[in-house]
Amino acid sequence: MKYCWTTLHVRSMEESLGFYQDFVGLEVRSRFQPQPLLEICFLGGGETQVELIASGEESVSGKGISLGFVTENLERTLKDAEERGYALLGPPDSPNPRMRFAFVEDPNGYPIQFVEYRQA
Repeated sequence: MKYCWTTLHVRSMEESLGFYQDFVGLEVRSRFQPQPLLEICFLGGGETQVELIASGEESVSGKGISLGFVTENLERTLKDAEERGYALLGPPDSPNPRMRFAFVEDPNGYPIQFVEYRQA
């Protein structure tokens, strides 16, 4: 078996695409509307994809869900997030000398982790 995607239910497809496509840099692989009030979009930059589902519901439930993305420059990523109006969920943390990370809140309230790996 091979892991293929993570599904996130979102309030607004356009706001979510602003985050995942414009800020994170994921490519839209496919986007379609199988029913009048249902829109689905797959994004990815490799084998694993993120599936966004907008069904017109105002409330989304994502407790316990987090996605992680590797960045080459954590400080620049966090500055860019703040400039775009995305909330930082605390200061960067460094659990060991080779890694630093921080969380940014996406438009739906999901915590998204950005990780910077360093040379030892």
